[in-house]
Amino acid sequence: MKTCAIVYNPNSGKGKKNSSFEKGVASILKKKNYEAVFFATKKAGDATDIILKLDDSFSLVIVAGGDGTLNEGITGNLKREKKLVLAQLPVGTVNDVGTMYGYTKNYKKDLELLLNGAIKSVDTCLINQTPFVYVACLGNYVDVSYATPRKLKKRYGKFGYALYAAKKMMEKMKHYDIKYEIDGEQFEGNYAFIFITNSSRVAGISNIYQDVKLNDQMFEVAFCKAKRKGDIIRMIPSLLTMSIKNAPGVTYYRTNHLKIMFEDPLEESWCIDGEEFFSNEKVFEFNIENEMEMLVPLKNIRKLFNEEL
Repeated sequence: MKTCAIVYNPNSGKGKKNSSFEKGVASILKKKNYEAVFFATKKAGDATDIILKLDDSFSLVIVAGGDGTLNEGITGNLKREKKLVLAQLPVGTVNDVGTMYGYTKNYKKDLELLLNGAIKSVDTCLINQTPFVYVACLGNYVDVSYATPRKLKKRYGKFGYALYAAKKMMEKMKHYDIKYEIDGEQFEGNYAFIFITNSSRVAGISNIYQDVKLNDQMFEVAFCKAKRKGDIIRMIPSLLTMSIKNAPGVTYYRTNHLKIMFEDPLEESWCIDGEEFFSNEKVFEFNIENEMEMLVPLKNIRKLFNEEL
């Protein structure tokens, strides 16, 4: 019998009863000839430490939680000398990555989809050598994903983020004067938002990009201009009806290396995979790591992966 580690965040989404969750997952895994070993996280960073220290004998590691928990799991795996095969079981509130892969909102159905899936090599993006799975962003209101009080998320689900975002909209907008280097050329500009992504779905909005591939060793870059809050509101319909790269006020690139330079050390935090990332630096470099293998559902494989790679 193969052995599967389940690293799960009991506080993801609206929470779960540990005993019933473990029993349900173990039962399904047993039918697929896996012995289940559970590891519950207790604080930020636990998933990274747990996966880093796992024995090499595990055939599969399932990270059950939100996008931030998945980020921790992948970070731990990349630190290992021998990488393990990872999979995500999305049980968070928004689950951008899980939705992109075609998961449902039922963890038992999702586990079945996962175990009947295929192993694929998946690109991992890096910001100053710190991994992120699907998005690194900077700008006004991007802290909503990690700063929204847990009590709002547990009580209202996704709507809790909207409530907190409405409060944040009262704050004064910031803009960033930057220089950046991409594909050997240098540019500069003033922007309200910076998005580096490797996903077709961000912040609950699907199909922001129609042609994302998760194994092409490339990522998408969008620099967004918005002088006033009204510009942001007018931009939302465009994001819902067209690819972000065609939206007004957006400068778009696809690349595998980006350097962004600020005049002074950055005082604000980036948001990576829905969590806060603070680094008091003036220069941020982005590139690709492609040593990860993940077990993913079959549903959207043809859409998300180049089969020849």
